[in-house]
Amino acid sequence: MTAFFDSLTIVDVIGSFGALIVVAAYFATQMRMMNSDDLAFPVINLLGSVLIVYSLLQNFNLASMLIEGFWIVISIIGIIQHVRLRRVR
Repeated sequence: MTAFFDSLTIVDVIGSFGALIVVAAYFATQMRMMNSDDLAFPVINLLGSVLIVYSLLQNFNLASMLIEGFWIVISIIGIIQHVRLRRVR
């Protein structure tokens, strides 16, 4: 286990932190601690996905990059929709 932690780079840590952020946001919505309609949900997902993409730029994986790219686009759409709905109200 020590060899595993010794082999981790800062890029690995950043990507792992991003993954934890995305999973925490999803967990919070499932536990009703956060509403997916709240602005925080897409913002948190966007932050987590950007951190994951940063790590993927160093250690590329096409499938992971695709899913994170979609996650970023969906998060941005969610932020835009939230801002638009807020203006209407």
